[in-house]
Amino acid sequence: MPPGSCPCAPCPVSTPPSCAGGCFLRWMSPGCRTQVLHIKLPSCRLGYTDARAMWIVLLVLSLAAALFSLLDVWYFVRAFLAVLRSRLQPVVKDLLKEHTFSGLVLPHDLDFLLHMNNSRYLREADFARLSFFTRSGLFGSIHSLGAGMVMAACTVRYRRSLRLMEAFEIRTRLLCWDDKAFYVEQRFVAPRDGFVCAVLLSRQHIIGNSPDKVVQIMCKRKVESPEFPDEVMHWIDYNDNNSQKLRAESGISGNNKDQ
Repeated sequence: MPPGSCPCAPCPVSTPPSCAGGCFLRWMSPGCRTQVLHIKLPSCRLGYTDARAMWIVLLVLSLAAALFSLLDVWYFVRAFLAVLRSRLQPVVKDLLKEHTFSGLVLPHDLDFLLHMNNSRYLREADFARLSFFTRSGLFGSIHSLGAGMVMAACTVRYRRSLRLMEAFEIRTRLLCWDDKAFYVEQRFVAPRDGFVCAVLLSRQHIIGNSPDKVVQIMCKRKVESPEFPDEVMHWIDYNDNNSQKLRAESGISGNNKDQ
């Protein structure tokens, strides 16, 4: 270097083996003193913390995959949201009032014929019933009595297909009840023309108590069931006859009830 000259341009040098991932810059300061700056660059090697985070992510993804493989997760999520939404809505005081639950046909609802699969109607009707029983207060009355409710019978009649991205409404209403069960009708209605695409009739059996007591707790007085529609009476007769036939085939006494 000529006398009196003071170059200030940086002069990169190789990184020492003990500092992999860094870079040293050497230059001459105005006072002609050598200055060295170490710039640390991202390392290509994973440290202990990074490797641990990667394994945690892989473990979470594996558990999620196993959970979705073994359980119908979306069913429980939607059921929870249906109940939560109903709890946030005003309580329906009229037990016999029709309840509307909206839905939309999504790609995972389709079958090979590109319309909503017949099993999906039962699934959507389940969410609509959860919403109906929550808003009407029937669930609260059943739980307050320490009782339970299960579906004992169900019949679906399909009238017109629901296509991809088609909106529909499930109109649920309580028809009547006897000393063992509530009888519920659910209609899948297309809002665009009001056509009833499917009709579902179900028997909701009360365990550990009676429908009369549940309604009495909810309404604070004794309430008589509405008159049974003809189609419900025929449906009950069919179920009873079928039960007797199955019990006879199994050699079970006629006094035993279906479990």
